[in-house]
Amino acid sequence: MGVVSDAWGWLTTGAHWTGEDGIGQRLAEHVYVSGAALLIAAALALPLGLWLGHLGRGGALAVNVSNVGRAIPVFAVLALFMVSPLRNAGYVPTVVALVLFAIPPLLTNAYVGVREVDRAAVRAARGMGMTGGQLFRRVELPLARPVVMTGVRSAAVQVVATATVAAMVGQGGLGRIITAGFATYDTAQVVAGAVLVALLALLVEGVLVGLDRLLELRGRPAERRPAVRRPAERRPERPTKR
Repeated sequence: MGVVSDAWGWLTTGAHWTGEDGIGQRLAEHVYVSGAALLIAAALALPLGLWLGHLGRGGALAVNVSNVGRAIPVFAVLALFMVSPLRNAGYVPTVVALVLFAIPPLLTNAYVGVREVDRAAVRAARGMGMTGGQLFRRVELPLARPVVMTGVRSAAVQVVATATVAAMVGQGGLGRIITAGFATYDTAQVVAGAVLVALLALLVEGVLVGLDRLLELRGRPAERRPAVRRPAERRPERPTKR
């Protein structure tokens, strides 16, 4: 409990949140690197995975890319970039390494999500005369959304957690708090940095779950309310002529 209380004390110290090496600056750097890597990976992997799933081809390619990407350590890729001309390109080596790390779950889930769509629904849509584009937008993509979003959440959490390796090559992010704690033998700072990374990963997970829920609600057809029938108005009876 002593380490936990010391870490809490470190986090609640106002001086640790300001300045160039403060938590605020490191958090902004971490979010920037992670967000850029995730957006680039999604822009590359999601269209390709969805397209291959729609065509029903390239399954072996998606699986092999996923396996190769997961087998390559991010730190090894980053270390190779740091001895290349990219070492003076700022955050580019870190972003590229994280993009390579994020592509496999995005590509695999996008492909599998489309391929697991009920074939009966696909045949029915084609029987209604839908074109390939209409079939993809109205049937395959909405039904594949849960699996695709699972891949996005997995990639996002992994990227946020792995972005701490940027500190090992002298770049920014929350990992700098952890490495600085190791350098000064400050266990409380190390634990505080790890807690910040974990909380950021949980926050990203929660935001993406909320976004998934919002997309689900928007995709539901509007409920039809029963029409309210008004009672027929009675016309005044005319006096009969005698």
